[in-house]
Amino acid sequence: MTRRKSSREFKLEEVKLVTERGVTVAQAYRDFELAESALRQWMREATAAPTKAFPGNGQQRLELTEITALKKEVAKLKAERDIPKKGEPCTPLV
Repeated sequence: MTRRKSSREFKLEEVKLVTERGVTVAQAYRDFELAESALRQWMREATAAPTKAFPGNGQQRLELTEITALKKEVAKLKAERDIPKKGEPCTPLV
């Protein structure tokens, strides 16, 4: 089965069907051939942060982008820390 991409508008409309119009989750995912878990995830995202939900086209949320950048920086600093400096004795690995 191939992975389908849904637009932000489609996701919001599906969430509105369930939350505002009284359609059951089961009926909504059957009618639109969605995975139940996907629809429930969309509902969680929409209720947690309605304005930030579904950033679209694979764009990460600002918080996730910052975390990724910080993880890269930590890895770089650890590598620099582990390189022995000139004149320092190297400890043999045993």
